[in-house]
Amino acid sequence: MSKNTPITVAYGDGIGPEIMEATLNIITSAGAELDIETIEIGEQVYLRGNLAGIEPSAWDSLRRTKVFLKAPITTPQGGGYKSLNVTTRKTLGLYANVRPCISYHPYVSTKHPVMDVVIVRENEEDLYAGIEYRQTQDVYQCLKLISRPGSEKIIRYAFEYAVYNNRKKVTCFVKDNIMKLTDGLFHKIFRDIAAEYPDIENEVWIVDIGAAKMANTPENFDVIVMENLYGDILSDVAAQITGSVGLAGSANIGENFAMFEAIHGSAPRRAGQNLANPSGLLLGGVMMLNHIGQSEIATKVHNAWLKTLEDGIHTYDIFKDNISKEKVGTKEFAKAVIERLGQVPGKLKPVKYKKSDEVKRKQAEVSKLKIQQKDLVGVDIYLDWRNGSAEDLGEILKKVGTDNLKLGFISNRGVKVWPDGEPETFCTDHWRCRYVTVNSGETINNSDVIKLLEKFYDTGFDFIKTEHIYNFDGAAGYS
Repeated sequence: MSKNTPITVAYGDGIGPEIMEATLNIITSAGAELDIETIEIGEQVYLRGNLAGIEPSAWDSLRRTKVFLKAPITTPQGGGYKSLNVTTRKTLGLYANVRPCISYHPYVSTKHPVMDVVIVRENEEDLYAGIEYRQTQDVYQCLKLISRPGSEKIIRYAFEYAVYNNRKKVTCFVKDNIMKLTDGLFHKIFRDIAAEYPDIENEVWIVDIGAAKMANTPENFDVIVMENLYGDILSDVAAQITGSVGLAGSANIGENFAMFEAIHGSAPRRAGQNLANPSGLLLGGVMMLNHIGQSEIATKVHNAWLKTLEDGIHTYDIFKDNISKEKVGTKEFAKAVIERLGQVPGKLKPVKYKKSDEVKRKQAEVSKLKIQQKDLVGVDIYLDWRNGSAEDLGEILKKVGTDNLKLGFISNRGVKVWPDGEPETFCTDHWRCRYVTVNSGETINNSDVIKLLEKFYDTGFDFIKTEHIYNFDGAAGYS
């Protein structure tokens, strides 16, 4: 029986086939024990009418192997095409995106010679849930969803990654000075989990100043954990300030599946010319080898790549006259890495990967909380209305209520405009009308909301959305 590990490989589009061939040549030459299944993804699949860019039969391979090494793809221009990465991450539960961002000074030009930062990004929720609506002529909505289990999994993963890789500090970036509930939850869970790792330093930054500090003094950071949107943006920033996005590999990790890739695109203008740098995908492949337990091979490949870089064997994108010694193509670069298998760099820091089966078990843990008492105490009714001012709307709605619900306030784009609004506040056609219980402290039920909506309907208002207002164990669950 074969002792090889089965993996699924997709060659992708543009430069994808070239850099995948180079990557597989290197890792198999190093002794990687793999049974490779190939699937088709990307542009041609999209153009055949599959809006997800992956054939249904390809999922069978991924479910068998549970490991996906993926080259970049081209998404056709025009609307309607789904992100293949988002589809894969959500379908396979790949909740953690891991991007090491390391400077290779002086062989790759950078303003930050000692940068060595790992971005751990939540992959499944936040604004990337992709739940959007057009609600009025003027206003569109995108829902930001942050869950306790999702936050716990990614934050624990970041701390376990730090332990496993001998990292000293984990930093959290949030914006909970504004988004006090969603980012506030992420911050609280970070503090709770950090307390379980007393040997790992921890800190929290508001994301805007944190991003500025990372861009200016990245040497002050080690592992940074973030929600989806912040992590997407800042992982590219971090990779670029190391000197080249093209050198960065990426892992997408779930409890049962994993996907590995470069973070750059398919670069169709460079396709078929034997120019592309395979380093990003190769380092993604190194992460894959480590993930499947072939850590000795991962170490050998990574060190050979570092030695090649150190020896000045460079592709066009990082070639510098005063540093590089030989400009090579994709195939020649792969050949140079293969020739150096078994060697280690002399100036760049060598790597040595270790194996750990304990990390995955801990990552999968999510705390079991007691169910809290949930009380309905009001409702926000959103209106599409453009027939006057906030004061006009307030005067009308004061008369629209029920025995149990009365108008509390009206806001527009999150700013209170009634009562006691300011005349200078600009308002759109999208109004939030908060109704609260007539008797403070009382609770209501859905029948009360339905009665109120009937009053709105009878009055001729165009209500477009409602949000229930809950208390949880007596604490407000709303802004």
